[in-house]
Amino acid sequence: MLHPLHTDLTPPERFTYPFCYEPHPLCRLAAAEVQRHLATMTLTEGKMFGVLVVSTPDGAPTPDDSSSGSSSGSLYFLAAYSGLLEGRNDWPYFVPPVYDAQQPDGHFKTTERVISAMRDDSQRDERRRMSQELQQWLFRHYRVLNAHGEAHDLIEVWQDYHCSERIRRRFPMPPGGTGDCCAPKLLQYAYQQGLKPLCMAEFWWGPSPRSEVRHHGQFYPACRGKCKPVLTWMLQGLDVDPSPDADGLTKLDIDIVYEDDVMAVVNKPSGLLSVPGRTEHHSVATIVQQRWEGALLVHRLDMWTSGLLVVAKNRDIYRVLQRQFAERSVRKRYVALLSGPLPAEKPTRGTISLPLYADPLNRPRQVVDYQLGKPAVTDYEVLTPTIIHSPISIIHSQLPLIALYPHTGRTHQLRMHCAHKDGLGCPILGDELYGQQADRLYLHAEQIWLTHPVTGQPMHFEQQAPF
Repeated sequence: MLHPLHTDLTPPERFTYPFCYEPHPLCRLAAAEVQRHLATMTLTEGKMFGVLVVSTPDGAPTPDDSSSGSSSGSLYFLAAYSGLLEGRNDWPYFVPPVYDAQQPDGHFKTTERVISAMRDDSQRDERRRMSQELQQWLFRHYRVLNAHGEAHDLIEVWQDYHCSERIRRRFPMPPGGTGDCCAPKLLQYAYQQGLKPLCMAEFWWGPSPRSEVRHHGQFYPACRGKCKPVLTWMLQGLDVDPSPDADGLTKLDIDIVYEDDVMAVVNKPSGLLSVPGRTEHHSVATIVQQRWEGALLVHRLDMWTSGLLVVAKNRDIYRVLQRQFAERSVRKRYVALLSGPLPAEKPTRGTISLPLYADPLNRPRQVVDYQLGKPAVTDYEVLTPTIIHSPISIIHSQLPLIALYPHTGRTHQLRMHCAHKDGLGCPILGDELYGQQADRLYLHAEQIWLTHPVTGQPMHFEQQAPF
């Protein structure tokens, strides 16, 4: 399970912040080795895989390095997969689970079979009680280590992470599957074997799930819902890269496109929050409140989306404009650059209707869910680059430029409708959640049509894209 790395690359000074990172070259090298191994396997499902680059405590080679041909003598990697792989958790080459609950004669599987056999309606309450007790028993047996050598079970980790008593009461136990993702498996095995973690990365391999967007071979951050509490504990004792969220954002400003006594329209740059976030107060909302006392933002854009936003200068005007948005009488046009060619089977204009649901274990990601999702509808048309009057780089000039006309305003609607295979099947350039990172998200709110809240006159505003 400990695989030598044939490289002279220098390890990073600090360990990877797993929720937002650019894979270190050592991780890319290790991932390539894992992918070569995966090519020898017959896999029928897509899966998240992870690599952890490690060294021995003193940097010395292990006893079998003399025959391995390793050029460094002290750098190795571990590999893992999330959950089960083809129904198994015991594949050679990969680290074992934190706790093996899959033994057929073990307590978990034995009790699980008993619960499954309880199909009578009169046994419903007993079945629920036994299921809860079994899940609690399982979480107590997942005892995860940190770099100090301390061990906590998953319920202790979960309760310690959530400082709010209200959240602890509402969610007394972690979600099912917590502790079975790549990162906890990798760190647990490294600590158990006395290895020093250096850097880590995760990538998707295989077809995308039907409900969400995953791209074959692409790197992804660790999930926040299940892994954030666990990794917060397990990384204690390591020198970890700081969270980008804690660094603060550049104090960007807005441009005034239109202003009168009761309202304004502003142009938001990419990288500026619409409203204050958890760790950053500076936003369009705070800027307009400083400029016009009592001003309110009528709608929002994602932080990395640029373009037009409507501002009400008092609460009465806010209510009138909000009603227009709620009644869907406001029309909007966005322009976007896709990260690759439009799939051949997709028409150059049409309508996308995919219901969206917030992934509760990995916010702010959205998934397509036909049972729980809210309706989301977008019209689109492929444009020619000449529609954009600002210069486009040579690289981008070969990418499809599209116009998007949302009928609804769901979170990440346009991003998901472009990226999902049942939408356009191609992410927007720079969409790091559903595609790949670039210098920005190439999505811009270009035009908006609405009715003036006092005069009742139709209004149209346009701000050309800066790309």
